[in-house]
Amino acid sequence: MSDSMLRIGVLSAAHGHAAGYLGHLGARRDVAVLFSDPDSAPDQLDRGARLAEASGASWVEDPTELLAGSDVVIVCSENARHHDDVMAALAQGCHVLCEKPMATTAADALDMWQAASGAGLVLGVAHPVRQSAAYRHLRARVEAGALGSVLSLLGTNNGMLPRDRAWFTQPQWSGGGALADHLVHCTDLIDGLLDRPAVRVRAVTNRILEQEPPTEVETGGIVTIEYEQGFIATVDCSWSQPRTAPTWGGLTLDVIGTKGRLRIDPFNLRVAGYADGGPQWWAYGSDMDADMIDNFVNAVRGRASIDADAVAGVRSVEIMAAAIESARSGGRAVQVQSSMSAPT
Repeated sequence: MSDSMLRIGVLSAAHGHAAGYLGHLGARRDVAVLFSDPDSAPDQLDRGARLAEASGASWVEDPTELLAGSDVVIVCSENARHHDDVMAALAQGCHVLCEKPMATTAADALDMWQAASGAGLVLGVAHPVRQSAAYRHLRARVEAGALGSVLSLLGTNNGMLPRDRAWFTQPQWSGGGALADHLVHCTDLIDGLLDRPAVRVRAVTNRILEQEPPTEVETGGIVTIEYEQGFIATVDCSWSQPRTAPTWGGLTLDVIGTKGRLRIDPFNLRVAGYADGGPQWWAYGSDMDADMIDNFVNAVRGRASIDADAVAGVRSVEIMAAAIESARSGGRAVQVQSSMSAPT
């Protein structure tokens, strides 16, 4: 598959990132893009066809036809559909890039990883911040021992509540609120730095932010994670970016070691100012989503390893599940139930 034209199917526009992925894929000359949107609401039945036309993708009404006609599938459905959609794609022999979180339960995430591993297929999770120059520099410094022994990490992933996608605040589809949406980005990056499992988690949440209209899920959350060898990470994963802000939000990591400290802010490359419409934000630098897709395509072609792989994806879902349980219990410590094992 290293030189052939790849047929890439994008399944669902439930997640807002689908439009961006279609745009990036449409700019490539080494892929043919198919698109199906089986998850559209009754009042948005033409959403997928319009998006396909705008991006130049081939519209496929029946998602089973998309799976049968694709070498690779990018799953952008609601979180609760990830497991079934990924398993269906793997059953067709497709490599898969799945939106985060990988699944809403650790059992489902493990099932997906085992199926992909058993079939010899690439399964990646959409964590584009791994592609940022800032994160790559941080990882290189940590691996070189420049910070000494890593002691702790402070992470933030704060953004706007995605009101244009109602399912984000419906737990039967999202699996949770801010914990499901933002915690996993930070835990994935921590996994890339340390490559060690978490031991226990404490989480506290509330719904003080974004009260109108009321939500069924948490909008604010602070999570403390203890890893093997005593490393501790604290993550603020709240939907705390005001709707009047010029950009969706951002992510930071502050790594503290015995020899030093290093902080990254990958989304903060911008020119900012004010115009008649209010505060402005013009980002510059490489596009992490485009770089993530490039890494995924290269992994499928055998030219690279997938950066955010399914092993890290399972670990992040295990932490997310423990955090949700901890928050429901009032913040008590919850052991991370890791069932990772070699696939059979």
